[in-house]
Formats: sequence, structure tokens, C-alpha cells
Amino acid sequence: MTSDPGPAPGSQPGAPGSREKTTAKAILISIVAAVGGFLFGFDSSVINGAVDALNSQFGLENSPLLSGFAVAVALLGSAVGAWFAGPVADRYGRVRVMLVAAALFAISSIGSGLAFAVWDLIIWRFLAGVGIGIASVIAPAYIAEIAPAHIRGRLASLQQMAIVLGIFVALLSDALLAGVAGGAANTFWLGLEAWRWMFLVGIIPSVIYAVLALRIPESPRYLVAKGQLEEAGRVLANVLGTTAEAVRHKVGEIAETLNREEKPSLRDLRGHAAGLRPIVWVGILLSVFQQFVGINVIFYYSTTLWQAVGFSESDSFLASVINALINVLSTVVAILIVDKVGRKPMLLGGSAGMFVTLTIMAIAFSQSVLTVGSDGSESPSLPGPWGPIALVAANLYVVSFAVTWGPVVWVLLGEIFPNWLRAAALSVAAAAQWIANFLITVSFQALADLSLAFAYGLYAFFALLSFFFVSRYVQETKGKELEEMVA
Repeated sequence: MTSDPGPAPGSQPGAPGSREKTTAKAILISIVAAVGGFLFGFDSSVINGAVDALNSQFGLENSPLLSGFAVAVALLGSAVGAWFAGPVADRYGRVRVMLVAAALFAISSIGSGLAFAVWDLIIWRFLAGVGIGIASVIAPAYIAEIAPAHIRGRLASLQQMAIVLGIFVALLSDALLAGVAGGAANTFWLGLEAWRWMFLVGIIPSVIYAVLALRIPESPRYLVAKGQLEEAGRVLANVLGTTAEAVRHKVGEIAETLNREEKPSLRDLRGHAAGLRPIVWVGILLSVFQQFVGINVIFYYSTTLWQAVGFSESDSFLASVINALINVLSTVVAILIVDKVGRKPMLLGGSAGMFVTLTIMAIAFSQSVLTVGSDGSESPSLPGPWGPIALVAANLYVVSFAVTWGPVVWVLLGEIFPNWLRAAALSVAAAAQWIANFLITVSFQALADLSLAFAYGLYAFFALLSFFFVSRYVQETKGKELEEMVA
């Protein structure tokens, strides 16, 4: 990636007198694309409130590995979906692939809600994961390719906003359904248990996503790659609101960066020497660190986690919803500052904040003790002030992540790669992210059984490592045109 200073915000290099505008169309189109992120967040977190009911329904109380796999299998599907999303989008277009993702979300929501055994639930959750993986690649790639450079960070952050809104709505929906039914395992509507409706409501946003995707234009950079220069020009003129001369100049710039004899493929990721190009490694490691700090443990297991330290079921659902709401509000802050502060300073601040808060959580959970109830049963709890301390630290940890690493990694993945490499490199980076997510999620139950203090101490260690990685290897991209990015 070039280290030269980018163009002044609002200008297009090499096109005197031209100026990018913040058009309503650019914002609306980016919002529509980001709805895929909503489904991504909703579908990946909706299982949170259903875990205990699923364990009871399918007799998994004594099978923690199978239970953990049922939760985490969607992440394997996500890795598969992400891996293939880029090459397929390069061949058939970004919008068509969005429609495929919407269909997968809808089908998997129905299948998961009507699951009759753990094995078919696993199949439907894997299929949901494929849709999640596709959305995780297509949304940031499309938004980066359609957005004006001077607000690209804000518009790309809409992906993370949509993700956290999806998480929030999923956890709120879980809490409401469980509350009305008197428990996630209790019968609710049409004779189906509440946990089944937690999945079935996912049909609604899936249909909305498909309808909206049909109303947005194809990526101008994809159109240029396919030789549809006139159509690409029309899209750029509508989105950027610039002059005809500026549009012709931009189309020429894009065409120059895409001028290759061979079609883009995963083979492009290889460098001149053995292994991957350095910029691909940067994308992969950004993705891995985003997950190795353990953020999704909060969103996949928070309800079960708080019950494990003495919270009631209703209080655990409430704590989970509060976590998700704070995540949403923090992401708003990120959107407001990402194009002013810059990507690298935000990542460094986030790493420091997560290290401190995760360390406090590790110390708090190390104080957990077993208490004996009136019926002689034992249950864990955090004595004295440690319960509130753990809750506050968990929320500050979410803030540290949501203002920085949550949105900024997606912003960077959408913009650090050159045009001809973007879809393939983003696919690999996103696949690495989902594999890392899977490893963290599937290992958490075992780590929690060993020691929650150890688990959060491990995540704190990775937060510390991420600080030094960003400091050494991540370059600033604020205000730069995508055509300036090199491999």
C-alpha cells in the first residue's frame, strides 16, 4: 500500500476542478448494502438466547463439545461463504451475490426454527453461516467501491453499525420471546417453543434485504472490469454528483488499475516470493486479532455466562441486551470520528482499552466462589463488589471494541487492497476472521470450565499483541482514493 499522502478530502486526484460530493444516493445505497451486515449480526447472535433451551431439547447438557459445535458451526459455514464470495462476486456481480446471501438467510431461518434433531440444526446453522460469510465480504467491498473517498470511512462503518444493530435486535428479540413465553424452552405461538421463533423471525430481515438489493446499482468498479464503461459512468455520476469530465477521468483511473490480461482469482494473492503478498497478511492478521480478543464470547455466550456467575435468567438476558445496546451506541461514535481521527489511531486506542478491561474481567472472575442454596445445590457467584465490577468492565470492553476494532477493521478490509485484488483478498481475510471466530467460540466452553479468569486473561494477551501489530504494520488510509492502493 502506498505511503504517499492521499488527496485532500473531497478532491479527485488528477481531475482539476472536480470535487466529490456527499450525495444522498451514496448514503442510501451504502445503507442498503449494509443491511447484509444486519443479517450477519442477527443470524450469528440469535442462538445466544436459545443455547440452554437447545441443550435441554436435544439432550446436550452432558455433551458440551456437541453443544459448542452446534453454536459455532455457523462460523465454519461463514468461512466457506467468505472464501467463495469474492471470486463469485467478481464473476457475477456484487448485487447478485447479495441476493444469494438473502436466500440463504431465509432458508436457514426456517430450517433452524423447525429443526427436529441436533444434526439437522447443525446443517441449517452451517447454511446460515454461508450466508453470513457472503454478506461479510460483499457489504464492505461494495460500500468501499461505491462511496466517495472523503466519507468512505463513515459509509464503510455502516457495515459494523448494521452488524451491531443485528446483534442488538437478535438479543432483544430473544429476551422478548423468552419473557412472553416464560422461558426460551416454553411453548409460545402455534405450539412451537420460544427458541424456535427466535430463529424464525429472521425471515423478515432476509426478505427486506432481498427487496432492497434489487433496487441498488451494480458496483462501478465491477462494471468497468466487465467493460461496461458507459453504465459505470452513469453510476458514478449519480453517486458522486461530479461533472461528466470528472466521471470520465474516474472511469479511466479505475480501468487503468484493472488493466490485466488475466481475470482476477485467488492466485493473485501470492507474492513474488513464496507465500502471500504482505498486504494480504495484514488483512488476515487484522481479521484474526479482531476475533482473538474474544468479543464474540460476549455476544454468543453472554446470557449463559452471566448465569454462570449467579445472575438469574431474566437478569442475564437484560445484561446481554445492555451489552448489545452499548455496542450500537459506541458504533455511532466510531462513524462520527473515523474520517477525522483516522484508522490507525483508533485501532491503537482500542487495543489499549481492551487490554485494560479484559485484565480487570480476568481478575474479577478469578474471585468467583461457589454458594450453597437452601436446597443444598451449589452455584457460582461473584462476591462483594466483583459482580458489578465485572459487569462494568464487560461493558467498557464492548465500548473499546465497538468504537475501534469492530468498525475500523471492516473499513480497512474494504479499502487497503488494490481494485484488481480487493474481492479475492477480502474473501481470504474474511474467511480467516470466521475461522478465528470459530476457534474462539468452540474453545470458550472448555476454557470457561477450566477458568473464566484464564479465558479473559488469554483474550487480554491477544489485545496487547494487537497493539504492537498495528503500530508496526498497519498504515493509514484516511482520505485516500481506492485507485491509490497498491499490493
